[in-house]
Amino acid sequence: MPSVAIIGTRGYPSYYGGFETLVRHLAPYLVDEGWDVTVYSRPSSIKTDDPALDRRVKSVVTWGVESKSLSTLSYGFSSSFDAVFRSKPDVALIMNVANGYFLPLFRARHIPTVVNVDGIEWERDKWGTIAKKTFQWGANLTAKNASHLVFDAKAIGTRWMQEYGRNGTFIPYGADIPGDLPIEPGLTHRGYVLYVARFVPENTFSEFLEAAKELSRDWPVVVVGSSGHGGALDEEMATLDANNSNIHWLGHISDDQRLYSLWQHAGAYFHGHSVGGTNPALVQAMGCGAPIVARDTIFNREVLGKSGLFVNPNSEAIVYSILQLMMNLSESQNLAQYALLRATNLYSWSGVEQAYNKALISLSKTKSTI
Repeated sequence: MPSVAIIGTRGYPSYYGGFETLVRHLAPYLVDEGWDVTVYSRPSSIKTDDPALDRRVKSVVTWGVESKSLSTLSYGFSSSFDAVFRSKPDVALIMNVANGYFLPLFRARHIPTVVNVDGIEWERDKWGTIAKKTFQWGANLTAKNASHLVFDAKAIGTRWMQEYGRNGTFIPYGADIPGDLPIEPGLTHRGYVLYVARFVPENTFSEFLEAAKELSRDWPVVVVGSSGHGGALDEEMATLDANNSNIHWLGHISDDQRLYSLWQHAGAYFHGHSVGGTNPALVQAMGCGAPIVARDTIFNREVLGKSGLFVNPNSEAIVYSILQLMMNLSESQNLAQYALLRATNLYSWSGVEQAYNKALISLSKTKSTI
């Protein structure tokens, strides 16, 4: 039985973000395909009592420093060290170029590596100068030492070819297609505006909050997410939530069905992500049939095609485009249907799982020559 170690996520099962959603789908699928699967996990991030947990997937908890700047590197090191010197898998699936620092260990031990490079982390405003340099150096080491690369967007693959001369495999994220879901109490179908994201500048958070003040005069505005570390943006959101009865901050939601319901019934979902590739939240919003207004980026256009409206990152443009949908139910419904169809055809989990399995099989049968 071939073995694979999955490194660089918060673990299995976890509900933190896109990587974790991918692992919840992929790990059991790989077991079904005959793999011995080990997922490296952080102790505070996994749900060991999750009824959906597949106990055939091995979850190995390692140590690390819980902080914004050190958690990825510290957990990446401890997980990589354990994989290289203890479990010795046939192949490793590694997420995020920050773990590029540890790829020489795998190379020295002749363990092939498939690396999902994630987005262009060094262009995110949330990182300071040192953190941005850390990601850039990690990307350089990834380009030199990874056996195979995975890009979650074609535009990311183009950047890597231009800057590092490396090809790879395009594998996006998948979308669950839920059935009809009950609406959140107190809301009405197509009767509210929705925002789902971490509170960071590159997600157009501050601009959306300005827009929310205007939109909330006529429509409920629902905000899902947080900064994850507290601070000024969370405080600003809390103040607005407390002082405006038509703005509802729900915080982080780990219940998939509740989040899917919010997307499914929204009159307009604003997707403000500006840096990255195929964003998992955007794909899932499409799978739920949300009418989408997205920040105009090459990545969002690649994912949405003609199934969304695109805006510049300022509050006036956001208000104008969202009102186009909130005041025109037929246009809102049309966009929702197009988004659902596109997600069904292009972003199925079965296609994602099969693509990862193919990439892992091709490497597990060989010794790394890098």
